[in-house]
Amino acid sequence: MRISNSIAIIAAALVLVSCDKNRVFDEYKDVGSAWHQDSLVRFDLPALEATKKYNMYLTLRDNNDYPFNNIFLIVSLDQPNKVTLVDTLEYAMANPDGSLMGDGFTDVKESKLTYKSQFKAQAGTYQVRIQQAVRQTGKIPGVTELPGITDVGFRIEKTE
Repeated sequence: MRISNSIAIIAAALVLVSCDKNRVFDEYKDVGSAWHQDSLVRFDLPALEATKKYNMYLTLRDNNDYPFNNIFLIVSLDQPNKVTLVDTLEYAMANPDGSLMGDGFTDVKESKLTYKSQFKAQAGTYQVRIQQAVRQTGKIPGVTELPGITDVGFRIEKTE
């Protein structure tokens, strides 16, 4: 009985790993109970092949403490040719009824947000920096401590 349970667990693990064959990079960083506006989340990315195209995603884990229906992010991508691409991005985080968007069965949701589609890479390594830039309506200063975001991630997938 014990051997058959072990075989079933190993088989399930292999199926889960093989389902994600396009993944090149997938990492999360914990930002604590609130994401500070001056906190840069950095990822050192692996070397990418110049002959391939990639889809890049920002991944966020949030919970019911997140008080807004959207999020603004500033993302910097340092490329091997020493050129830095900087984007200010806005993503919806909640449905019209106020419930959080994303995947998950509990109050923690995971959102996979498209950053770059069909990105033609240069050979070499990259670094990405992500910073929250949320503002309250009618207020100029940004939200200093953004509650509800627990983890910030970055994911790269090969396109086929």
